[in-house]
Amino acid sequence: QMEDPIQLKEEGNKYFQANDYEKAVQSYTQAIKLNKDKALQAVLYRNRAACFLKKEEYAKAASDASRAIDINASDIKALYRRSQALEKLGKLDQAFKDAQKCATIEPRNKNFQETLRRLGANIQDKVNAGGALRIQFSTDSRVQKMFEILLDENSEKEKREKAANNLIVLGREEAGAERIFQNNGVSLLLQLIETKNADLILAAVRTLSGMCTGHKARATAILHYLGIDNICMWMSVDNEEISLAVCNLLQTITDCLLGQGKEEHHGKEEAVVLVDTKKDLRMITMRLLDMLVSKEVSGQGRDRALNLLNKNIPRKDLKDHDNSRTIFVIDNGLKKILKVVGQIPEMPDSLPLTENTQLTASVLLNKLYDDLRCDPERDNYRVICEEYIKSKIDPQDMDKTLHAIQMVSGVLQGPFDLGNKLLGMKGVMEMMVALCGSEREIDQLVAVEALIHASTKLSRATFIISNGVTLLKEIYKKTKNEKIKIRALVGLCKLGSAGGTDYGLRQFAEGSTEKLAKQCRKWLCNTSIDARTRKWAVEGLAYLTLDADVKDDFVEDELALQAMFELAKTSDKTILYSVASALVNCTNSYDTKELVPELVQLAKFSKQHVPEEHPKDKKDFVVKRVKRLLKAGVVSALACMVKADSAILTDQSKELIARVFLALCEDPKDRGTIVAQGGGKALIPLAVEGTEVGKIKASHALAKIAAISNPDMAFPGERVYEVVRPLVSLLNTERDGLQNYEALLGLTNFSGRSDKLRMKIVKERALPDIENYMFENHDQLRQAATECMCNLVVNKEVQERFVADGNDRLKLVVLLCGEDDEKVQVAAAGALAMLTAAQKKLCSKMTEVTTQWLEILQRLCLHDNMKVQHRGLVIAFNLISADKELAKKLVESELLEILTYIGKQEDDPKKQHIINVARDCLTRCMDYGLIKPLSQA
Repeated sequence: QMEDPIQLKEEGNKYFQANDYEKAVQSYTQAIKLNKDKALQAVLYRNRAACFLKKEEYAKAASDASRAIDINASDIKALYRRSQALEKLGKLDQAFKDAQKCATIEPRNKNFQETLRRLGANIQDKVNAGGALRIQFSTDSRVQKMFEILLDENSEKEKREKAANNLIVLGREEAGAERIFQNNGVSLLLQLIETKNADLILAAVRTLSGMCTGHKARATAILHYLGIDNICMWMSVDNEEISLAVCNLLQTITDCLLGQGKEEHHGKEEAVVLVDTKKDLRMITMRLLDMLVSKEVSGQGRDRALNLLNKNIPRKDLKDHDNSRTIFVIDNGLKKILKVVGQIPEMPDSLPLTENTQLTASVLLNKLYDDLRCDPERDNYRVICEEYIKSKIDPQDMDKTLHAIQMVSGVLQGPFDLGNKLLGMKGVMEMMVALCGSEREIDQLVAVEALIHASTKLSRATFIISNGVTLLKEIYKKTKNEKIKIRALVGLCKLGSAGGTDYGLRQFAEGSTEKLAKQCRKWLCNTSIDARTRKWAVEGLAYLTLDADVKDDFVEDELALQAMFELAKTSDKTILYSVASALVNCTNSYDTKELVPELVQLAKFSKQHVPEEHPKDKKDFVVKRVKRLLKAGVVSALACMVKADSAILTDQSKELIARVFLALCEDPKDRGTIVAQGGGKALIPLAVEGTEVGKIKASHALAKIAAISNPDMAFPGERVYEVVRPLVSLLNTERDGLQNYEALLGLTNFSGRSDKLRMKIVKERALPDIENYMFENHDQLRQAATECMCNLVVNKEVQERFVADGNDRLKLVVLLCGEDDEKVQVAAAGALAMLTAAQKKLCSKMTEVTTQWLEILQRLCLHDNMKVQHRGLVIAFNLISADKELAKKLVESELLEILTYIGKQEDDPKKQHIINVARDCLTRCMDYGLIKPLSQA
């Protein structure tokens, strides 16, 4: 009988998992008697409580859970089990208290919230039915007490904080939310908001959000009581936390009105409160559109309004034909959105903006345009834009004209095709070029930005190159305004790229790309310059780092790297793409065309220019740059970039990041650092979503990590199962040999960890591909595939596939045991040893699949490599143990002589395991009576 309480606990756990609750109780009871550790005692009591719940002995379950809680009052499992037991015993009030404590500890746990709702409803039903149950606590009095503490300015700070948190938790419970609502709670919450105390405002707003969640009638009533004007006013304040909380409240209300919230409570109350949700939704939309052009609204408030419109107006699914919300916004608010993108922050009459406001507005323009269903709708959109922009172009008023050009620039960052049409409007392109020559710096600033955005389209860039390049060069040389200078530089870089390599960057830089890059790095590191301007420095470096000398200098500038990594954390699509582009250039992870030697010689013979690889683009320099980037913390920056919103992190940016990760993973010594800094986790979404090239690059990087890392460390928890599919995707004839090989190594590593992982690999249909690679002529691929199969055969489903009739799987493994390649032999013999040990049917089947089986087995048993020899002897033992007739066949062959020779050897620690197996084979043969002991011979 065991006397170790820990072992008894483990034994109890096994019985519990096997549904043998009686034996589990016995094990836990014995452990409780022997144990002296308090923490373990609490675990034992709560585990025994779980058994009693299963046995429907609820009084005992409640008693054991209480004992666990006496030791640890915040033991959430014990609290929940006691709640379950008390509910079954009919003590709903006490059960509710325990469930409430669970929800307080883990407020986001849906299971706890559901339990609270169910218990609250049951309690209310019994009260309404006039039952004898008396609730031992009064929610109403608790709510009243909380408000008294919160509204009393003399209350202690700790008491107020506790009351505020309790109120938020109560608002998330259905019973609590309803009691707050029925007892004048909304009015009292409004009073809290009017105190202008930030903490109280947050508590009130979060409580209101909880009360609205999943309850359309209550959400509608709260919307009408508070008033959409008040809600928008609170969202407009210059306090990020409050603004965000109010935004979440309005989103919750909108979800309810759209029917996207939870549906549990859409019953009786809706028969009483009849609401016109379309009217309310339009009211909210109109007020949000008004916020866009109000000077009273903070920059953060304007961002919140844009985010709400972005999230709720365009259709989620294009199969839904109703795009009426989009049409409504275009008809009533398109000009207001254009006004936002047309703002010039440097001008005194500008609306309050953040660094992201105008880009978010451009994203909204793009989403609205993409949500249109037909050409007439798109024509209407275009006409509104054209008419509004035309109304702003006034040769007599340059400020108005400037806003018009800024609007075109903003549309070019949104629906680009539409922006391209707007560029074709009479006088727009000419006005942009003319503004570059203006004496006013603000004119130059706006015009240069517009030229940059317009140059993305080559057809337009040709016009700009022929007209604007000279002006941009003049601006760059003459202006003393850093904001203009940096934009002019990026414009020249971008136009150089659009003009083609022969015409490009070096012509504009006049051989001084290093000097220009140094200036960009200086701007990047200057924190006194606004972030909007510094982002242009990153975009400039994205172009300039195409130059090998520039990229080498850049990675040596630690301050510039850190400044770039810091900017990468901002929610800006352009910055993310530019940072990723610069890193691709620095790591040389872009695609390059291999020069065919014969064609190079032919080109030289015909005196044509042949591009030569820059010395600093050779492997040694690339490796040094990669090491420098890793030391600077590039992995953490990339991991942060991957977390960005999908509207910010485009598929193109994902592909660039995946390319960089693959370059970073090249050296096996660096892969541990990459995992430690979050690289493994960041690669998983990149391997699942994005461009096809991006997914392949990310999957390859994952394969490199998986091949040599401990999966439990590299991909902890359930994350490891998400990596299997990307690895399997590389087992494809369209992928190159290195990708195949490293994917197989990764799967081999995974399949050696657990049967659950082996099962996942099988479910991803990797088995046929692995078998195909076992036929490969390439030695390393064949070896890797065989090693992977060696690990997979431990799985019962894989074994059954070998047992099944009509396949040559076993034959392939047997023949691979006869290969000359020792590594293939080790893996194949290991697989065969495990298969014959696990499935007796395969022992007899092995003798039927090929006439060479005995010869191969004898060679294995005589092999010089002890690993191969040991596995061969294990196979022989399995065959002998499986069937007497099979054993007789082996005894009648030369194998008996081999076994006798090995078994008679003197004991040797180095190969004792081999000698022992040979002796076991002989012993088994003696048991069958096939051979006699030496003394009887």
